[in-house]
Amino acid sequence: MMDPATLAVLVARLTGVAQEMGAVLRRAASSPNIKERADCSAALFTPDAELLVQAEHIPVHLGAMPAAVRAAIDAMAARGHVWRPGDQVVVNDPFAGGTHVNDVTLVAPAFTDDGALLGWAANRAHHADLGGMAPGSMPADATEVFQEGLRIPPVLLTHDVAEIFVASSRTPEERRGDLAAQAGANAVGVERLRELAPRGDDLAEIVAYGERRMRAALDALPDGEVHVTDVLDSVGAGPDARTPSTIALTVTLRGAQITFDFTGSAPQRPGTVNAVEAVTHSAVAYALRCATDPTIPANGGALRPVRVIAPAGTVVAAELPVAVGAGNVEVSQRVADMCLRAMASFAPERVGAGDQGTMNNVLIGGRGGAGGAGGGWVYYETIGGGQGGRPGRAGMSGVHTGMTNTLDTPVEAIERTYPMRVRRYSLRTGSGGHGAHPGGDGIVKEYEMLDTVTVSLITERRVSAPAGLAGGGDGAVGENWLLPAGDEARGVRLADKCTVELRAGDVLRIMTPGGGGWGRP
Repeated sequence: MMDPATLAVLVARLTGVAQEMGAVLRRAASSPNIKERADCSAALFTPDAELLVQAEHIPVHLGAMPAAVRAAIDAMAARGHVWRPGDQVVVNDPFAGGTHVNDVTLVAPAFTDDGALLGWAANRAHHADLGGMAPGSMPADATEVFQEGLRIPPVLLTHDVAEIFVASSRTPEERRGDLAAQAGANAVGVERLRELAPRGDDLAEIVAYGERRMRAALDALPDGEVHVTDVLDSVGAGPDARTPSTIALTVTLRGAQITFDFTGSAPQRPGTVNAVEAVTHSAVAYALRCATDPTIPANGGALRPVRVIAPAGTVVAAELPVAVGAGNVEVSQRVADMCLRAMASFAPERVGAGDQGTMNNVLIGGRGGAGGAGGGWVYYETIGGGQGGRPGRAGMSGVHTGMTNTLDTPVEAIERTYPMRVRRYSLRTGSGGHGAHPGGDGIVKEYEMLDTVTVSLITERRVSAPAGLAGGGDGAVGENWLLPAGDEARGVRLADKCTVELRAGDVLRIMTPGGGGWGRP
């Protein structure tokens, strides 16, 4: 067993590799979504494909990435493939280790000079468009995954595969650049892992340390069982998708073992707001670290004391052929909300009120302007909102919360790259819930269109409000508005999920939710 100092140094060095991978990916990427918003993640895995270390990137990426790495290894083994230095496997199939088609994962092996497997480097990045019914590959009215864009099972990344990938997109040159950046990031990770050349026993010790820390944290909490339910405002834009969908959760803590059981959750429905099981595991892992001790290493060992029960065919464990584009971004937020609320019963001093509970996905595309050889352009962004008030502290305003750890796209980047003008970008004063420690405020963002465009909105908490805690008030629900050119007084309130056409001069206004308040005022 390593002494504590040596263990800490090795963990820090390996984590630094994942951080460098993320920095390379962002700097080399073509799209503002990755370069500016940092919608990407990187991690290292043991030879047995267990999560070893990760950079503090996107929770919904990182918690689900082990499923993609395992899918890649298993798929290549089934084909009798012998891994070689320089190999990279690409996968984005939500039903084969992915989350939604936009999130593309690359997996690469690292070998010693004598051919021994050291481990795996992997990264995941959100590509702004991979085809499908609407620009951005997250059409609000999709009912089947086939409508959401190109699905790639785990395959070797070759020149031919890359050409198919690029050809699927409305923005081919941007896709080419982002995919190359991902491959370069993995190449850096592999080389750094080769330089460190950690022994297998040392990697096992790192993972075992994560397990010991999590078991100790759980054992320090009181035993018990908690039941929580919540709703998704809708599952899509179609008339049959407008009714809410319920998620049920029972959390059982017994000593150093915890179970998250989603039995009783609604069946999957024809609509885009369904999550594959890997997304649900991501949200559980995120919430558990928040509610116990965020300094616990985020590796596979930390999840060994955790059992997740997600019945197949439900909104939290969707199966083919249902659409899942918004499950990654919105179901993940709701599951995280619920897990944190349940954990507040075990660790009330560590858990705040409900955050905004949505990623406020905005997808805009057109034919002219930027985009390269495809002649079109696609803009994707998630927008921050209010954080819930916390024991002893007010919630932060205008921040990304929950399963996203991205940034808002800078105004300068939007106006330089796309035919749009950002007319307003401010805090939504008074939208946070009241309490001894109030919730943070949301954001108001207005986009003026300079050309004819297609807009898709995937948002939540437009009907159900971010919940207060310990007597605090709920945060304000979000709102989506279309302000017609020349007649803004006749603004039209848009649905939480919709795809609409806008003309030059029209204004899209997004008002994001505030966080819930904590404690009685």
